[in-house]
Amino acid sequence: MDINSIIVPGLTLGTMGLLFGAGLAYASQKFAVEVDPRAVKIGDALPGANCGGCGYPGCGGFATAVVAGEAPVNGCPVGGPDCAAAIAEIMGLDAGDSVKMVAKVLCNGGSNCQDSFKYDGYSDCRAASMLQGGEKSCKYGCLGLGTCVNVCPFDAMFINDQGIAEIDKDKCVACGKCIDACPKAVIGMVPYEQEVIVDCNNKERGGFVKKNCSVACIACGMCERNCPFDAIKVVDNVAVIDYDKCTNCMVCVEKCPTKAIEGNLENRKTAVIDEEKCIGCTLCKRACPVDAIEGEVKQNHKVDPEKCIGCGQCEVKCPKDAIEMK
Repeated sequence: MDINSIIVPGLTLGTMGLLFGAGLAYASQKFAVEVDPRAVKIGDALPGANCGGCGYPGCGGFATAVVAGEAPVNGCPVGGPDCAAAIAEIMGLDAGDSVKMVAKVLCNGGSNCQDSFKYDGYSDCRAASMLQGGEKSCKYGCLGLGTCVNVCPFDAMFINDQGIAEIDKDKCVACGKCIDACPKAVIGMVPYEQEVIVDCNNKERGGFVKKNCSVACIACGMCERNCPFDAIKVVDNVAVIDYDKCTNCMVCVEKCPTKAIEGNLENRKTAVIDEEKCIGCTLCKRACPVDAIEGEVKQNHKVDPEKCIGCGQCEVKCPKDAIEMK
């Protein structure tokens, strides 16, 4: 075999490789996209869940959007306040107050709600809802077939004994995937610390709703009329809570005739006044919406535990930290 038949092709291929390599090296420098170092730091500060809960395609997309000024520093629902603070420091901004939010199934129907027919199809809420809205008489109710459970990437959802999807708020990161998957729009976001929640999403008239579900909101307005803080309103035939105003006093829970409002009355706290700190300024007394505090000016005040609703307004107003909620 002629040695040139080996050397010449080898040299040719080697030369071509060098030329192509040089071309690629030039192109990588010529057309390189500069990456803002802040985006890299933000990416490192993010939890890396890539859940899309921020509204952007993954953590990298969110980091780029923050640097571009298109997304807020506290826009990551998974990272929470600590992550927001870290991103704010990188951007030289103020993170602001960030309230942890979690998903909540706004339905307590399940076995309390009548069925219109017997569904015997594919076990998927989206498939069932295509057949007359599903078997539940309440067209706004949870179908309980677990579509939301299947899409939750954090194992934060399950179907409870009543046949309703339920969320473990300690596992929920508010990514929103369950909300997108639910064909009945029965899942919403609520503050993690919120104890009082309307467990109904039905917007039909009260009489019709009551026939279909024994625990539905019937838009009677008892909650709205009795709320000391104007924090709950009947909107489109269903009670809606303004979480910024709500103090979890649970007066609405007590007054609701169908028990459509969630809240454990056993968790209600009572104000306790430290007599040694109390200066008798009466600010707490004036702040109390139910007249549960007794005492005149410059006298030690006392709380009537039978009247106290545990709203905490007295504690907020006390200038001497003499009141504690227990």
